[in-house]
Amino acid sequence: MHFSDTDLRQITFAPAPNALWETVLSVRLLRGAPTSRSWSRPGVRRLHRQVGGSLAERAGVIAPLVAPKSFVPAFLLQPDAGDFATGVELARQTPSSYLATDLSSLSPTRQGERWMQELADGAPGARQTLADDLHGYFTSSVEPLWPQIQAEAAADRVLRSETLLRGGVDALLATLHPDCRWQPPTLHIPIDGNYDLPLCGRGLLLIPSYFAPRPMVLHRPHAATVLVYPIFITDRSTDPADVLGPLLGRTRAAVLATLRDPATTTSVAERVGISLGSASQHTTVLRNAGLISTARTGGAVLHTLTPLGQALLYKGANAGS
Repeated sequence: MHFSDTDLRQITFAPAPNALWETVLSVRLLRGAPTSRSWSRPGVRRLHRQVGGSLAERAGVIAPLVAPKSFVPAFLLQPDAGDFATGVELARQTPSSYLATDLSSLSPTRQGERWMQELADGAPGARQTLADDLHGYFTSSVEPLWPQIQAEAAADRVLRSETLLRGGVDALLATLHPDCRWQPPTLHIPIDGNYDLPLCGRGLLLIPSYFAPRPMVLHRPHAATVLVYPIFITDRSTDPADVLGPLLGRTRAAVLATLRDPATTTSVAERVGISLGSASQHTTVLRNAGLISTARTGGAVLHTLTPLGQALLYKGANAGS
């Protein structure tokens, strides 16, 4: 992936993980062998236990579209969708010419399936079946994990932002993923095939993913190229909420723990997976207890740990180890 100076100035992060893409990739991941790094994540193991042997029934027509280690049709990403329902609707309305092109990259065996042929032809019934199965699988399988996925993505965003602030674009691209290699002005990405991809001044959109086992690229001729990368999740030997929960309550302990990295009230809500009102209430209690401090920055407030709050988290972590 070749960057011009203009491209380097137009590297942006998606504000949140892509719900449609995560739904599709979770099916793809569960269809494969549990060998990738992604399988070490608690949410993946929880989803596997929850789905059990009912993946084919739950996923419906999604499953034949996303065989392990194979091409994933681009119309299932919809990087500009703000939420899951919008993404599904955009996928359902994909022009027939794009559908046919995307589906032609699948194996001949899957192309021969009747429903797949109908979808490639743009048949309304096939489009609606896809939309219905996406909604059904997301509701039954992915939605219960969504707060956790959002929290992990928010933490990853803080990490990337800090990397950018401390080391600039070079540090950001050099640490994006262990298998990626940054040799300015080229980013080498481990994908199947050998491609030279100039970004042509349209920049790069980075989308964090919980279920992607490795980086994935979507080239868009008239918009920024998309790079989906696995969310960085640290190994956590202990959870401070387990130790501090009896003292503060599990949710409030989780709010305190997430403020190891300063955050706005909105960011706290996203990281912990709670409502904005609940985040505001918990941060108020923690501030009154002297565990965090709050400063206004423009129209938002920024919460940080006080020395007392840091000490309490330190003691909690040591007590749980």
